Order: sequence, then structure tokens, then C-alpha cells
Amino acid sequence: MRYLLPSLVLVALFAMLMLRGYVHSEILADHRVRESVDAEQVPKRILKGGPVIDARGAASARALNIPDHKLVLTFDDGPDPVWTPKVLDRLKEYDAHGVFFVTGTMASRYPALVKRMVDEGHEVGLHTFNHPDLSFQSKSRIDWELSQNQLALAGAADIRTSLFRPPYSSFSSAMDNKSWPVAEYIGSLGYITVLDTTDSEDWKRPGAGVISRNATPKDGKGAIVLMHDSGGDRSQTVAALGHFLPEMQEKGYEFTTVTEALGAPSAHTPVTGAALWKGKAWVGAVALSENITGVLVAGLSVIGALVIARFGLMLVLSFAHTRRVRRRGFAWGAPVTEPVTVLVPAYNERECIANTVRSLSESDHPIEVVVIDDGSTDGTADIVEALRLPNVRVVRQLNSGKPAALNNGIAHARHDLIVMMDGDTVFEPSTVRELVQPFGDPRVGAVAGNAKVGNRDSLIGAWQHIEYVMGFNLDRRMYDMLRCMPTIPGAVGAFRREALERVGGMSEDTLAEDTDITMAMHRDGWRVVYAERARAWTEAPESVQQLWSQRYRWSYGTMQAIWKHRRALIERGPSGRFGRVGLPLVSLFMVLAPLLAPLIDVFLLYGLVFGPTEKTVVAWLGVLLIQAVCAAYAFRLDGERMTHLISLPLQQILYRQLMYVVLLQSWITALTGGRLRWQKLRRTGVVEAPGSIPSPRGREADRRPVA
Repeated sequence: MRYLLPSLVLVALFAMLMLRGYVHSEILADHRVRESVDAEQVPKRILKGGPVIDARGAASARALNIPDHKLVLTFDDGPDPVWTPKVLDRLKEYDAHGVFFVTGTMASRYPALVKRMVDEGHEVGLHTFNHPDLSFQSKSRIDWELSQNQLALAGAADIRTSLFRPPYSSFSSAMDNKSWPVAEYIGSLGYITVLDTTDSEDWKRPGAGVISRNATPKDGKGAIVLMHDSGGDRSQTVAALGHFLPEMQEKGYEFTTVTEALGAPSAHTPVTGAALWKGKAWVGAVALSENITGVLVAGLSVIGALVIARFGLMLVLSFAHTRRVRRRGFAWGAPVTEPVTVLVPAYNERECIANTVRSLSESDHPIEVVVIDDGSTDGTADIVEALRLPNVRVVRQLNSGKPAALNNGIAHARHDLIVMMDGDTVFEPSTVRELVQPFGDPRVGAVAGNAKVGNRDSLIGAWQHIEYVMGFNLDRRMYDMLRCMPTIPGAVGAFRREALERVGGMSEDTLAEDTDITMAMHRDGWRVVYAERARAWTEAPESVQQLWSQRYRWSYGTMQAIWKHRRALIERGPSGRFGRVGLPLVSLFMVLAPLLAPLIDVFLLYGLVFGPTEKTVVAWLGVLLIQAVCAAYAFRLDGERMTHLISLPLQQILYRQLMYVVLLQSWITALTGGRLRWQKLRRTGVVEAPGSIPSPRGREADRRPVA
């Protein structure tokens, strides 16, 4: 279910996007329009006849005229949410009726307007679903266009109609060898084709779709007037109706529908049963896709703008942070030289624990090491004891979890400054010294170090390396400047014992004890800062399953911590800064925004297949360029080789989907009240204790401690 549910959500979103594209004529639409050809195959009675073609019997096909003193106003391509209501209002004002030839795309999107047309006594006809030139289409495509158009009518107004007007049609005299077979076929399906008569000598009008004050039928003859209520600015149509309707009524003309003018039965037939529910389901699905995709597009636009703004803020504040750290003479206070206790909680870490402890033994700062063996069954504690290293102690306990192990270690710690690390992590000789220097400021209660991926030679390792350098460490520089650091990494962090005791130590309330304790520190009024030179090398998961397990716990634990400390939002004073700034940022960019991240790729795929392809590619590359700039800057700050960024485009496509699955599954777990247990990751021990690694200023910082 962890993969099925997120996959179903993605499929549903893509299906809604496809449906929206279909009813917006972006999918399966054919915009070709042909030139007129010879008309020798068209019967002369049709070419010289009226605007209503009844070809329901091929041998008796006929063209009918509108009776004298009757005018049929027809409107094509709607309904339009702006102009159709204005047209209906104008017709209602003068008690006039007309015929609206609607497209299925517009009727599906604005069903209430179709219902209003029918309720106010107007006639509705088909104008196909996607408005293609039917001369280019096969009979099966024509059938499909008509049936889909009828489906939209059934869902909108509970009717079907027998009136039809072909797209790009004009007058009977314009019928040719391509359009006539279409009219014959449509007639054989039971439809009456309605054209226009306003090109005849009996009707004077300057231009299709526009009625001028001197547009007058001669000798009281009837006519069908072709106009449009959709597509562009139709203010001229609405304005013309205001003078044309009363003028013609004063001259004795009646504005009516096609069937009323011809004295025929209504073109509308009620739809019931399964056909009705099918139409309702269609209109409902279109409305759902319109609303959801509209909200998602708007949300993605807002989130995109916020993310870009955040990237800009990250760059500016990271630059300021780096200048502050590297500024000559900068210091937190008097150098911190007092001894430090390093806690190493370990559960079945036989592959890594020796490298971890050996790296600590080379520290250039005085330390004691306490390894808390949390009920390991693989001899982890025995390995540590067999090393016989000075100032290294092992504390054994029954398996109780990482928070309990850390609290046990705090109880056994001999010093007031406590460093915490993971059992699969190795420190540089200078890591502890760099990590504790901020404690020279008595306001600092905790320090976050610079966690780096040691096993970055595999593709998945390289992706995590990019994430750590760009997503975590660049973030921490920004949060440090904003004084609202959200998380002290479990791989490398330091605390004052006093601060730990005041907040009650490591909590077992959440699965992200590092985030939990950090938020608690902020709420207690302590400063939490970032020491970028305190580098620690950790072994990242090397399989998708292991990565999923780790990130699922992180994501769910972060959500738990945010909920636990939600009251920080309303707290005031220095301790409320995190609630006012940090908590909203973490909630927005770590919990909410990533849910919309897959939409970038969904819209990319849609744009590549259905267009506009060029704009889609440019937009996606623009987003990628912004990320690449941030990543390159972050790599430069950390002294990392830029070659790892080659895999950034692939990471943005594939890695993002995995993180989406993780976050969505965390949301599902949280909303359903599920509980997630600690999951032990399988380690290989490939990260070894490094030698002295120079400052990021030096080129040699590119070396990494990987076996």
C-alpha cells in the first residue's frame, strides 16, 4: 500500500489533467480548416435552397427556408461564461428566443448556462465536441464528436437535440463536394443541419457575426442570423442585439427558434435512465477535474513563487553566513577548551562501530566517548571493548530505542558539553573542536554540525550527497541567520547539559528525536546555531528500500514534532521567534510544498505530449537552472566537486517521486492515526575514519573518506 496509494493519487491527477486538456481542446483536437472545392456533387435544390437542410432521407434531401416575418438568431461556439449570460439577458429583455449551437467542450465546463438556455425557452443544437472541420474526419470520428456533444447536453440540461451546425460552415450555396457528404451522413443519423442565410441578396449585413443598423431583410422575408457568443470580445454582438431586437420587433418580426418557425416538433428530447446518469457523471467529472486542477495549478504557482523566493533568501543568507564565519577575528567568545562527552548510541552496528570510535580517538579536542549499546545482538559492544581505546566506555542496556539510549548516555556523561553522533558516522579530528566553539556564547544551547554523505559513489548515494549539501546544509545556513534552526542532525550535534535538563532530555514522543529536541530548545529560549566546519561523514542508505525506510521515519517524525510544538506559533518573546518564523517555514517547505512537487513532472509530461512543448521545456529548464545555481553555490561553500551535479536533472525527476511517496505515505499514516516503529537500516561500513581534511577553502577538500 505504501506505493499503491501514492501511485493511484498520481494516476488520478494525471487523469484529471488529461480530462481537463480534453475539454479545453488540447487533446484530440483537430484545428485544420480546408479550402472550398467544386460543388458538382451537391444537388441544385440544396445550393439554391434555404438554410435548413433536412437530409434524413438521402433521396428526398431538401433545403428549407424560414417563413416570412420570422427571424432565428443563432449563436455558435458557446456557452461562454462572460458573453453568453449577457446575450441571454438581452434576449430575455425583449422576450426573444434563439438557438445556441454549443460545443461539447464548453457545455461540459459550463453546464449551468446550457440549463438556463433550455429553461428560458431557447433551442440548443450541436456544434460538435472539439470543433473540428468534419470534412477531414472519418465517420467514426464524426459519430464520436456527436455522441460526446450529446453526452454533455444530457449532463447539463437532461436533453438531447436533433439540431446540428457543422463548424466552419456558412450558407447552403457554399456547400461543396467535401461538406455535402458530411451533411448527408449527419442527416442519416437523424439530425437537421442549420446554416446561415444572411449572405443572400434579401439580407444586408457588413460581416459575419455583426449586425449593423442598416441590416434589414427585404420584403419581410425570414432568415437565420449567424452570430457567436464565445471566442474573443463579443461586446459588439451584445450591443447590436440592443438595437436590432427592438427595431425588428417594431417592423413586425418575431424572434423564434428553428422548429417553432418551421412548425415542427421540438428539437429537444428528454433523457432518462442510464443515459442521464452517464451525462451527469461526465459533467461531474469535468467539474471535478476543472476545480482540482485549477486549485493545483494555482497552488503550484504560489508554491513555485515561494520556493524561488526561498532559493533567493537561501543564497543571500548563506553568503552572509559564510562571510560571518570566515570573517577575520570572528569568534563566539573565549575559545572553548573544556573536555566534551561524545555519546554514540549503537544498535547492531558491527560493520561501522570500529571506524566510528577510531575516528573519535584521533580528535584534537579532549573528549570522553560513551558508547551506549542498545541491546545489540551482533557483538557491537564487544567490538568496541576489544579496541581498548583510552577514554572510551561502553554502557549496555536492554533494547529501548535511540532516545532512551541517549538519555542513558547523558546520565553517564562526565562533562557539561555533550556531543551526539550516530553509530555509522565518522568525525574528522577537528570536528568536536569546531562543533563546541559556539558554546563560548552562553546563550547557545545547541549546535548543528555539517553532516556529509561518505558513500557517494553510487547513483543513489550521489543523489543524497546533493540533497545533503544543497538541501540540508544550505538550509541550515539560512536558518542559522534567521535564528530558527529546525533540526540538529543526529549524526553530528552538540548540547549543553543544562539545556538538555531544562527541556527534559531526549523525548520518545516522536520518531524524529533530533527535530523534537531542537524545537524544545528554541521554545526554552536557547539559541541553536550551525557550525559548518564541524564535518561528519555518515553512511547513507544504499538501496531504495533502505532510503524509503529512513525518509519515511524522518518525514513522519517531523510531522509529529511540528504537531507537538504547534503552540510555538502563539508564543511571544525570544522563545517565540521559532514559532513565528521557523515553524511556518518548516511546515510549508518540508511538509506541504513537497506534496506538490510531482506536479512539476506531471505538467512536464503533459506539456511534452500535448503542448505547448517549447514553453513547457523552457519552464522546466528554468526551474532546473535555479536549482542548479543553488546547488553549485552550496557545493562551492562546502568545497565539493561539481562533477556530482551531473546527475541533478535525473535526481529532480526520479528522486523527487520517491520523496513524494514517502511524504504522502507519512500523511496517510498521520491522518489514519497509524503508528510507525523504528526501523534499523542495514549498514556496510564503507565509510572509514578520515585523515585531517582541510578547510573548504582548499582544493583538497574534495577528498572524501570512502574505502
